[in-house]
This record gives sequence, structure tokens and C-alpha cells, in this order.
Amino acid sequence: MDTREKVFAYIKEHQMLQPGDRVVAGVSGGADSVCLLFLLLEWRREFPLDIAVVHVNHGIRPEAGEDARYVEKLCGEHRIPFFLTEADVRQRSILEKCSEEEAGRRTRYEAFDKAAEEWGATKIAVAHNSNDRSETQLFHLFRGSGIRGLASILPVRGRIIRPILCLERWEIEDFLTQQGIFYCKDATNDEDDYTRNRIRHHILPYAEQNIARGCVAHMNQTAEMLAETEEYLELQTVEAVNRCIRSIKAPGSALQPDVSSQAQEVHIAVEPFLTLHPVIRKRLLYEEVKRLSPGQKDITYQHIVELLTLFTQEGNRTICLPFGIRGRRQYEQVILTIQTSQTTKAADSDRQNVAAMPLWQQWDPDMVPGQMKTVECALGTLKYSVCEVPHGLEKNQEVPTNQYTKWFDYDKIKKCPMIRTRQTGDYLTIADGRGGMIRKSLKSYFVDQKIPRKERDRLPILAEDDHVLWVMGYRISEYYKVTENTKRILKVQLIRKEFA
Repeated sequence: MDTREKVFAYIKEHQMLQPGDRVVAGVSGGADSVCLLFLLLEWRREFPLDIAVVHVNHGIRPEAGEDARYVEKLCGEHRIPFFLTEADVRQRSILEKCSEEEAGRRTRYEAFDKAAEEWGATKIAVAHNSNDRSETQLFHLFRGSGIRGLASILPVRGRIIRPILCLERWEIEDFLTQQGIFYCKDATNDEDDYTRNRIRHHILPYAEQNIARGCVAHMNQTAEMLAETEEYLELQTVEAVNRCIRSIKAPGSALQPDVSSQAQEVHIAVEPFLTLHPVIRKRLLYEEVKRLSPGQKDITYQHIVELLTLFTQEGNRTICLPFGIRGRRQYEQVILTIQTSQTTKAADSDRQNVAAMPLWQQWDPDMVPGQMKTVECALGTLKYSVCEVPHGLEKNQEVPTNQYTKWFDYDKIKKCPMIRTRQTGDYLTIADGRGGMIRKSLKSYFVDQKIPRKERDRLPILAEDDHVLWVMGYRISEYYKVTENTKRILKVQLIRKEFA
């Protein structure tokens, strides 16, 4: 099978091109990209295809302008639209604090995307070959990688296609020589400044000569198998997400098309998560962490291992990851969040909105019975009144059990109660089971009731100094309960605002 037949078979196997496609090809002028261009032109002879070319001048090599002129000349000869992008990649690497290699990659793909949008392209063709794939595979292996990284460069990723990924570098050069096609040579490819170049010049040649002949071809076969495995595991991970992700604040997920990558919070149910195979557990966590902070590359295997302990070790704990990402165990779920300036401001706003406020401006131990009063606060509207019970509470008289309406023994209150949120030292009194009362810290009560940590700072309480009369929406202290000996009752109702 000659080079043309091999590439055409590879295109068909991976369904890279369809009749009528409009393809933007990245052409640097080097052997790989020139080979790609001429094989696309060959394909166009048999199948309807529109081709345009994008050339990026990185502004690093003095002869780069000559490469651009050569590619433009090729496009003119074959009547192909030509898009030129000139960039200062070195300056970009400094500004974005990345390698020149990475800055160049970002610049190229931005140029490809821009040209594709302007020209209405359906595909973007780039000229990676088998050697590139093997070099990337080794690079990922040495640095530490999962299956996805070891699958290396994929034949198809979205609208990006790599028609000559099946060719080794020597096959490309032989094809161009046989066809008498000129190509430019990039002197930086002969240098060892980049890690990939060192793999290219030293490790792969050594492996080919001293370990296994045909190692590049063998590694590519392995990459193909790993890519298929990755595709299957991706499907399993999607199913796991549907089973375990109970709620997401701000819609969206990398694994769910209708989910935005800007979601701030992900809730993962512990019980179904622990039924998953360990491989799928790690993948699910990695996908959700990565989605919280798109574009970040510093989430490591060790970070995922740390998050896993939230599911397997008892106790509500928090684990801090890079980029402001937090994982915390909250009873039967693990919550992943990302701390942004907006969420910080929102939290600060909540704390400011629930500043302490007296139930009434002046404490009146002899408040007129039956007189209804109202106080407005950030938590809502609080209505209260006092009524007398001349002969004590009747046996059949029911005390309200509504979450937001409570009765208290008015005469036991000696200071003006405050409407506020929790403070250090707050406590309730609870029955000890022997007819008496004991103190219970408000913190312990919150833990026992499994009240989420973030809700504890926003939950309204009514307190006399540090003695809590009422955790609104929950219970009142035993000490202030109405009994048969109560003479006056303080009736309090909270009409609460809704909180996001």
C-alpha cells in the first residue's frame, strides 16, 4: 500500500472527511504540513472538498517570512484561500508564564479557529504524524498520565482531524522526495531546547536501534487501543455522573452537554459513588474538578487520591486543591466548589445581612398583652406579641409546632433577645432524660442535626446573650418552653425571606 492509499484508508476508517466538507489546513511549510496539503489535494480529485490554508508566523526565526511566502505561493498555484497570522510567541510565553512551545500551540489553534469561523469551515486539518504521537506518548508517560494521556494524539477530536497521523516521518519525506515536492526546514527542530526534541533526537532513535525495531509503529498500535479503551471508559463515566451527581448549582458539566462549564458547585452522593469501580471513581472526580476550573493543568493524581478520602473516611472534612477548588464532606454527599471573587463577595454579603438586631428597641418586661409588634430584618419579618395565661396553660391547649411560629415563657426572659446568626459560645438547653436540663453547644446541635456547614452561618437564631431561645426553623431551648406554670407567653412568628 503506497502512502496515498494508506492515508486515504485512514481517513475513511476514522470518518474524517465527508463529501462537501470545507477544511482549513494548518500549513507551516515543513515536510509534514506540505505532505498533508498535497494529500488533501489528491483527495479532492475524487471527493468534493473545499480547502483553505492557515499559516502562522511565530516571530521567532529570521527565515519565518520566507516560509510564509512559500506557503502563500503554493496556495496561489492551487487557487486555495490563504490566511496569515503573525504573532510574537516569545512575548506571549512571558505574559502567560508558559513555555514558548505551549504559547506557539495556543497561537496556532486560535488562528485555526478564527479562520474556520471566517471561512465557514467544517473541519480543521493538522499535520501530526506517528512520530509526534510516540513522542507525546513518552512525554506523558514520563510526566505521569492516565489512559487519555497515553492514547496521546487522537485521529479526530471534535472538528480537528489528523489525516497523516498514520505516517511515520520517514514515509512523509519519502513521499515528498518521490513527488519532487519542495518543503521548508525548520532549524529549531534540530535543537534540543524543547523536551520533545530531546525525545525525538535521543530516546526514540535509541529505542529503534537497541530495543525494538519498528517501535514507533508498535507504540501507535498501543495508542489506538488505548484510545478505544478511553472512549469506552468515557461512556461509563457519563453513566456514573448520571447516577452520582445529585445537584449542580449553575447548570452544566463537561460530561453533560446541557451543563455549563461555569458551574460553581457540584454535589456527589456518597453511597452510589462508592459502588463504582475505582477507575470510574477517579475519572468522575477528575472530570468534575477539571470542569470547575477549565484550562488548568495542575490537577494531579495525588489531588484526586486526596479527594477520594472524603468518601471513605468518617467525619466532615475539607480538602483544598489548586485554583481555589475545595472538596468537603457534608454528611452523605461530597461537595466540590471553586472559590471566586463573586462567591467570596456573596458570602461576605450574607454575613453582613444578618447583623444582630434586638427583638425590640427597648426591653419592656411589662409589654402590654395582646399588642402585636413587627420588626423588619434581613432575615425576614418577625411578628411577636405577649399574652397572659391567668390560670396557667390549660391541659388541652396545644403549643404551636410550626417551624417558624414558637411560644416562649415570657417571664423567664430577663434581657432583650437578639435576632442574629450564631456566635462562639452559643448554647441551647435540652432535656437530660431525668427531668432536668443540660447545656448543649449550638455547634454540637448543628452537627447532630446534619445542618450543612455553609447554612450554619446564615441560619437565624433568637438569643438572650449566648443562651439560644430558638434556632429558627428548628427547635427552642428547653428552658424557655411554655409549661403549666407559665403566666405570660411570648408568641413569635418569622416570615422568612428566601435565600439562594
